[in-house]
Amino acid sequence: MDLGRNREALEKKFHHLREFLQSLESVVIAYSGGVDSSFLASVAFESLGKKALAVTAESPLFPGREIEEAQKLAREIGILHESFPLEGLKIPEISQNLPERCYYCKKALFKKLWSLAHAKKLNHVVDGANYEDKDDYRPGMQAAAEMKVHSPLKKTGLTKIEIRKLSKQRGLRTWDKPSMACLASRFPYKVTLTLDKLSQVEKAEQFLQKKGLKQLRVRHHGKTARIEVSPQEMHFFFQKDCREEIVQTLKKLGFIYVTLDLRGYQSGTMNEML
Repeated sequence: MDLGRNREALEKKFHHLREFLQSLESVVIAYSGGVDSSFLASVAFESLGKKALAVTAESPLFPGREIEEAQKLAREIGILHESFPLEGLKIPEISQNLPERCYYCKKALFKKLWSLAHAKKLNHVVDGANYEDKDDYRPGMQAAAEMKVHSPLKKTGLTKIEIRKLSKQRGLRTWDKPSMACLASRFPYKVTLTLDKLSQVEKAEQFLQKKGLKQLRVRHHGKTARIEVSPQEMHFFFQKDCREEIVQTLKKLGFIYVTLDLRGYQSGTMNEML
């Protein structure tokens, strides 16, 4: 009985999502290739066809592998896709990694997307924020409100779990993709961001991913790397050969100390300082 009700409620949310997208008539989608924006792009393409355009920002704040993956996923979905450079580090509030960093980054992103929307004669800009995003510290949502950017997934009450379930039903391989965030989220607030530091974190995470670890973060604390992984994957670090290889590799990248956070992976741990 409960399963039936849950299925019916989810189908209702999905129906409302399609209706809302159709009511917008044409959209530019802030598209990263993550779970949420890929699902949104898929439904938008199904609902609007060539009147939906997915756009990816290319920035040193975003892992290069994620940008390449976004391009590949867009082709699989079939949606029109474009990308553009976003020089985030040239914005002082971003490079200084202020607590409001995300606000300024999203503001710059949405400004570009609106400019593109006007040039393409598309009516609206939308992003992939979901219903649960309202519960975390997300100053980017203020930028979305100020710039009149719609969040269809949030508006229709879709949670991350529900989006994963619907993505699986649609055959999207992002359905079980680990959550991602910009590389700036690996640093304590007010620590100046540089290309070298961002590259250091990106290379460390890429190495660990190639070792088979999925949900992870390498938090940058000066000369110390604090690794977060899911509790189910912690056993990997207690194998002597693997542990020594990880330590040596991260030391070559410039870290002196390599630590494992025993709490495991948690989204937004840097927000605990606020």
